[in-house]
Amino acid sequence: MELPSYFTDFLKEIRPQTNHVNDMRTGHRTLRTRLQDDETLAPIIVSTFLQGSYRRATAVRPKGESRSDVDVIVVTKLSRDEYADPHSAMKVFEPFLEKHYKGKYRYQGRSIGIELSYVDLDLVVTAAPSEEEEGCLTANAVVTEDSPEESDDWRLVPSWVAVENRSAATFNLLKEAKAQAEWQLSPLWIPNREAKVWEETHPLAQIQWTFGKNARTNRHYVNVVKALKWWRRVHHPDGQPKGYPVEHLIGACCPDGIKSVAAGVVQTLESFVNSYRAMAILKQTPFLGDHGVPAHNVWGRITGEEFATFHAQAAAAAATARAAYDEEDLKQSVLLWRKLFGNEFPPAPDDGGGSSKGGGFSPRQEPSVVGGGRFA
Repeated sequence: MELPSYFTDFLKEIRPQTNHVNDMRTGHRTLRTRLQDDETLAPIIVSTFLQGSYRRATAVRPKGESRSDVDVIVVTKLSRDEYADPHSAMKVFEPFLEKHYKGKYRYQGRSIGIELSYVDLDLVVTAAPSEEEEGCLTANAVVTEDSPEESDDWRLVPSWVAVENRSAATFNLLKEAKAQAEWQLSPLWIPNREAKVWEETHPLAQIQWTFGKNARTNRHYVNVVKALKWWRRVHHPDGQPKGYPVEHLIGACCPDGIKSVAAGVVQTLESFVNSYRAMAILKQTPFLGDHGVPAHNVWGRITGEEFATFHAQAAAAAATARAAYDEEDLKQSVLLWRKLFGNEFPPAPDDGGGSSKGGGFSPRQEPSVVGGGRFA
């Protein structure tokens, strides 16, 4: 059974909660404001914007006492020629970090991690973009916080306006935005401290792809990602792969046109298991090119052994999900979904049961709210 109201309640439980969202907003807004107001750094900063699962609305709430995390891209005017060793570009930010985050920051492989009591921030420094693209990177469409759950009309165009800035006066701008061709921006360059080189990345292409995929799946895609990330946490919290590689694979396997989260979970798992069975048998890692940087294999750090293990785990999950989806008895279907997703998936009522004629809805003391948003 699809159990739409159960999935609505389940997704409410696994999304970042209101306190998490408030912490993330406070953390990244404070950091971005401080960067823009810094007398030394402001002249070399083109723009700051969000990337990562928070921006793409694919994050789940942190585990236990863990903190939420936010990735902040800082587009600079620093030349890759002048700062051939990317660590030297990161060091430019050290006086700022000593002033505002003393004892709370550390240099990481591709970013500067800032650990606060309430949130973790990843500050990602990029080298200078082309002069032609600098203006694009300051546009509302780039610097906005809006995710696929806040906006279904986001486009990488000059006239797009963030939801919080909309009014009757912006109507014509939004009308123009629908007709404008989206920018085809180049990848950005971020540090690889271990290799001492700059590497290409394209977070805006990842965001752009996610918005498009969510639209093609009746806005179910980001919730399918959250559900399957939660399955990984419940059953394989220490397994590989983690994070974005899992999300990217879900995107590659989730069919367009799905009518529910339940259908998306089942079809995504089955598509993956069937499509990659041979590679799992051979213990070969697939090549999944990153959005915007297709030469970069998102799964490049996953070994063949790890991939085969992950495939076996997904095959078991696919069997459970299919059984839950096909089950016509409400209680049995709920039990199977709870087997897959754990106790955050709501239980059936004590007097539940019956066939699919009931539509899979359980009695609620309060009505379920269909939809999402970071505060759901």
